[in-house]
Amino acid sequence: MPGGVFGQRLGARRTFVIIGLMAFLATVATPLAPGFFSGGALFAALLGAQVLLGCSQGAVFPVSAGVFEAWFPPDRWSFVQGLQTMGLSLGAALTPPLIASLMATVGWQPALLWSSLPALVLIALWAWYGRDTPREHPGVSERELAEIGTHPAAPGAGGDAAVHSSINLKQLLRLLGNRNVMLLAISYMCMNYTFYLLSNWVFLYLVQERKFSLLESGWLATAPPLAAALGAGIGGVLTGIFCRRFGDRWGFRLVPLVAMPVSAVLLLLAVNASNPYLAVVALAACFGCVELTEGAFWAGGMTVGRGDTMAVCGFMNTGGNLGGIISIPIVAYLSGRHLWFLAFLIGAGLALVSALAWLGIDVAAPIDAASPPLDAGVVEAGGY
Repeated sequence: MPGGVFGQRLGARRTFVIIGLMAFLATVATPLAPGFFSGGALFAALLGAQVLLGCSQGAVFPVSAGVFEAWFPPDRWSFVQGLQTMGLSLGAALTPPLIASLMATVGWQPALLWSSLPALVLIALWAWYGRDTPREHPGVSERELAEIGTHPAAPGAGGDAAVHSSINLKQLLRLLGNRNVMLLAISYMCMNYTFYLLSNWVFLYLVQERKFSLLESGWLATAPPLAAALGAGIGGVLTGIFCRRFGDRWGFRLVPLVAMPVSAVLLLLAVNASNPYLAVVALAACFGCVELTEGAFWAGGMTVGRGDTMAVCGFMNTGGNLGGIISIPIVAYLSGRHLWFLAFLIGAGLALVSALAWLGIDVAAPIDAASPPLDAGVVEAGGY
């Protein structure tokens, strides 16, 4: 959540450069730390690098949601959110075989160091080409501005957006007290237990429980994120279609209401499958179903938080990361005792809770319907 508020005040262009450099330094520090520290000092250095990496990554999705709000018309938000998650999943799919192969050849430290260097190119390209709003970009024509339409501009971009970017504690608390914002965070937290179970623990599950080799598990572990990439893209398209067909209220609900219960069934099928390759297929299909919902969650957060997208989506993303935090001690404890069925059963139950929460989410309702506006400047800039 602080990353979303930071991005809302500073603007996306500068924020992405800052957090990109933070992430790069944290990644590079990880393989270099053993050369300078040992024992408790090494543990502290590695932990510090992970904390820095987490702080930088935590702002990525909320700030990019603000970029999408400024650069695309509302009926395209779920589509571009799905594309972003597709990119994330493709990266996750490439990582296990790449790192496993490099580790087998040169060791884990050079593997991590050399694979992180291309990020500098991406950071430099964004610093040169990125802008907070379309109107600031020299390559955007008046016709394109008209196509994007008039909706709240990205914070930190000047004009009305600059008034809006001065988000204060009272305004933030009012946003977080909104029922839709709270339910989005709770639903996203429950969904992300399943997400992190699949993204962080499948490799260990395939090695420990299904008895695949290290290298074979690295390749098989690419199947779930590849399915997730496909699911994210399809889910973004479906959510947009459903919103046009049924309106925002049910358009955003339909994909999570169907996809999350199906993912619960697939989790139980995977852990009970006698054939290990059938288990991999079920896990891949499950991950695809889970990621079908990403477009609905993030575009829903943008629709609820119009003008305050980065702050609202930052809070929702905090809920999502809590799902990952909750999963760590649970899955670590259960996997250590080979109780994978119980770990997957908990994931199935939380997937159902995530779906049910959407019945209480109404993205068509104004975020401040229950309270008066703070002032006219905020009302105008926020589009309430």
